[in-house]
Amino acid sequence: MSLEMSNSNGGNGIQRAHDKREMLCLLKLLKKYQLKSTEELLCQEANVSAADLSAISETDVQQVLGAALGLGDGEREPPRSTSVETKQTAVTEANAAEALAKFIGDDSFDAQQHEQAYEDLRSFVEDSLDIYKHELSMVLYPILVQIYFKMLAIGQKEKARAFIEKYKSDLDGYYIEGLFNLLMLSKPEELLDNDLVVAMEMDKFVIRMSRDSHSLFKRHIQDRRQEVVADIVSKYLHFDTYEGMARNKLQCVATAGSHIGEAKRQDNKMRVYYGLLKEVDFQTLTTPAPAPEEEDDDPDAPDRPKKKKPKKDPLLSKKSKSDPNAPSIDRIPLPELKDSDKLLKLKALREASKRMALGRDQLPSAVFYTVLNSQQGVTCAEISEDSTMVACGFADSSIRIWSLTPAKLRTLKEADALRELDKESADINVRMLDDRSGETTRNFLGHTGPVYRCAFAPEMNLLLSCSEDSTIRLWSLLTWSCVVTYRGHVYPVWDVRFAPHGYYFVSCSYDKTARLWATDSNQALRVFVGHLSDVDCVQFHPNSNYVATGSSDRTVRLWDNMTGQSVRLMTGHKGSVSALAFSTCGRYLASGSIDSTIIIWDLSNGSLVTTLLRHTSTVTTITFSRDGTLLAAAGLDNNLTLWDFHKVTDDYISNHITVSHHQDENDEDVYLLRTFPSKNSPFVTLHFTRRNLLMCVGLFKS
Repeated sequence: MSLEMSNSNGGNGIQRAHDKREMLCLLKLLKKYQLKSTEELLCQEANVSAADLSAISETDVQQVLGAALGLGDGEREPPRSTSVETKQTAVTEANAAEALAKFIGDDSFDAQQHEQAYEDLRSFVEDSLDIYKHELSMVLYPILVQIYFKMLAIGQKEKARAFIEKYKSDLDGYYIEGLFNLLMLSKPEELLDNDLVVAMEMDKFVIRMSRDSHSLFKRHIQDRRQEVVADIVSKYLHFDTYEGMARNKLQCVATAGSHIGEAKRQDNKMRVYYGLLKEVDFQTLTTPAPAPEEEDDDPDAPDRPKKKKPKKDPLLSKKSKSDPNAPSIDRIPLPELKDSDKLLKLKALREASKRMALGRDQLPSAVFYTVLNSQQGVTCAEISEDSTMVACGFADSSIRIWSLTPAKLRTLKEADALRELDKESADINVRMLDDRSGETTRNFLGHTGPVYRCAFAPEMNLLLSCSEDSTIRLWSLLTWSCVVTYRGHVYPVWDVRFAPHGYYFVSCSYDKTARLWATDSNQALRVFVGHLSDVDCVQFHPNSNYVATGSSDRTVRLWDNMTGQSVRLMTGHKGSVSALAFSTCGRYLASGSIDSTIIIWDLSNGSLVTTLLRHTSTVTTITFSRDGTLLAAAGLDNNLTLWDFHKVTDDYISNHITVSHHQDENDEDVYLLRTFPSKNSPFVTLHFTRRNLLMCVGLFKS
């Protein structure tokens, strides 16, 4: 298609000239916003030269845009502060008015009537029997908030603020932060952008309640003719009722706190294959193929000695048992193991044979790597699976890699030198690297915002990083350069993690989504949507079939990578979730939060196992020992805690732990083995080596 034009054919020529002008204005706009690939493709298709573009002024672009936005033929688009903006503002205000009408319900909204209805409900809860009081009190928070929304929607800001201040003391402390954020709202339009408002509008607030408690609540509404409360309940509350005795205060508090209340029972009904995949048979990988058997009764050589059969390595002859809870090996496509991968796994297995058994009487040794004099600020740190490298991300957009062993970080040889190598040699991976290029540290530059997470590939030849610039970058640890830039998130990316089996990785962002990727595709394979606020942390399950996410909506979710569905929803944290870690067996998940607690979850049914209380500030990192007996956690309070996870699971399986008992009688120290304080150094990451040495990385703050 060509846009060459002549002055013939009268009106047709004028129309074509007008079309070309619009095309040039569009190209000028693409150039302005640096959309180079689209601009080049369009220039090639339309046969437009640089000289044609230079003839178009900014005024021409504004005129074409004005026509596209519906301005009159003779009008030029005015400055942005006039008619177009006025038109857009009018549309926005119309939409806002329509949306705000939902909060009010009808034109005859009476703030005094709503406040009196809440006062009656509050008195009813206070006068209830103790056995029902704690469950009934859970309806106060969502109803209080909805009445506040309605008052603010009609412009009664001061009355709404006074309403919250009057009754907030009745609520549990973990709701105060949310109420404080609501008090910051000053205009009705701001309701439409608030996370809590949107959460309650999209999903009903869930309250678990015994059938007896629910009957009492319904009877109160009917007897008192509480139409105001009944309307709010029908629109914004969902009661998940159960048979049996009402829960006590500790049981109610244990699973409360999220923006949407508690998890429904049906949210955790789907089966989860939490078992581990069957490992590769290493004996067949390391034993050479047997030579063709010779006849023993050879008449020409009757005295020839018999050949000995090669001995089997007892370390490799152990066959992994098939786990009935494990997914099938082909449930999701996994990369085929290369020879180099098999050698790495074999090396890891031999290292594991020298592993120290940990327990209450045998605690791990710990080494702390402190980053000093970091003016640009350490934002994240990660240690490779084989414990040979550490990567740190910084606020100035840089990434630095250090070698933790005497071996230096080397780069690939030149292409000519690589061609001369014998590709069949056993040490080809070592011979590919240039010894003269060895350095103890290397830098990666490419991001345009602070780097929030680094993650090594299981093969230790690739590194992932994510940043405030909304991108994820894949770096080669052989060429020491950026290989791919993944774009998909539209806001800062908080976390990124490689799958234990490689190839796949997962990211999470301020845009309230997590995404599953493959290294050979620049498009996300799955987009996990369901959180009501930004997703802060993410972690792969040991079998690579599931992904766990923690969010600022105070929930933890488990997603199925094959279907993209949420298969577990777990509530109980009273603040944003900041760290996640799976147990080595795959059944349990540990989550840390800015509320300074650590919660252990059972993925088989989504239930809360126990809550570990010791930290006094945000828990930033959690990890399990390689044998799964210890849980290590650390945070901004400069403390490292070690917990007896073996005892936690034993007590849980033998029913010694119940939801009501997990915080009772000051028994949180039952599972605590040891606390190690650091010297003014908040912990950034923890890592257990294959031999169960605990490695820590932190930032010294003078």
